[in-house]
Amino acid sequence: MTSVHDELTFRRNREVRIRAVVSIVAAAVVAACASTPAGPGQRPDLEYQPPIIDPVFDVGAGPLVLIDEAHFNFHTAEGRYRTFAELLRRDGYVVRPHTGPFTESALAAARVLVISNALNEDDAEEWVLPNPSAFTPSEIDAVEAWVEGGGSLMLIADHMPFPGAAGELAERFGLLFINGYARRPGARGPITFTRADDSLRSHPITNGRSAAERIESVATFGGQAFRAHPDTRVEPLLVMGEGTVMDLPATASQFTDTTPRFSAVGLMQGAVLHHGAGRVAAFGEAAMFSAQVFGVERFPMGMNDPAAGENYQFLLNVVRWLSGQPR
Repeated sequence: MTSVHDELTFRRNREVRIRAVVSIVAAAVVAACASTPAGPGQRPDLEYQPPIIDPVFDVGAGPLVLIDEAHFNFHTAEGRYRTFAELLRRDGYVVRPHTGPFTESALAAARVLVISNALNEDDAEEWVLPNPSAFTPSEIDAVEAWVEGGGSLMLIADHMPFPGAAGELAERFGLLFINGYARRPGARGPITFTRADDSLRSHPITNGRSAAERIESVATFGGQAFRAHPDTRVEPLLVMGEGTVMDLPATASQFTDTTPRFSAVGLMQGAVLHHGAGRVAAFGEAAMFSAQVFGVERFPMGMNDPAAGENYQFLLNVVRWLSGQPR
């Protein structure tokens, strides 16, 4: 358990670091996130351990969170989401990798299922259209039935090809993923969502349990944006603002003057909804919940980036909401 003073000191120190980071570093981070499979030197930041003021559970006493590793996932519990998994364990959750197909029995014991950047085997090596579903129809049926029965799904799909791979699953919950890239042409650094401009929406997740857990800004590092089916009751968390666009290249990271483009204003990069007795949280960017470094200079990427000082608390708040804690 960490004191409020420690938490506030942690955030102030990160704000100081924001002003110290030069724009070239921010540009390098975004470029790395918007690439094809990660280059050498990209690894979890094992030194990143932000304070948790008031853990929900004693260590190991919380519900089971499964992180999917069975679908050529770009982010796994022992890989790019290692700090994600460790943060949840420090909040008391039991976190395990899921390495088999989704079935009713395989999901029965889990409270939260995290699927981040799943891929079809056809896209494991080369990211070119078309991008087929990462999941079989029976797996999609199993996940939907599990959520309807009270399970909670955290579905994360970054830029193309990940929205294509997750699109059929997302549609079961009324979400329409866009298989492209969310961008701010001409801008450097992450996309920042804030309460001040209403791109970060008020919700129990963003408000937290106390003032210390209240989220004022969240940073994302590219990704995609999505919309909801008109008949779906969705609660937006992160809403794309002025100057954002969606680009739709046929090959990952290859943009030309003829690449299709349209405005992303009003689309979502984070949203939650209820589905039957269960809950769903969907996000169009994955690095925001990682903490990685790359290169000998250990450039930060994700929750450890100076611009993303509240992302870790946002992640805790999301998983707590999904697991029904607290009440």
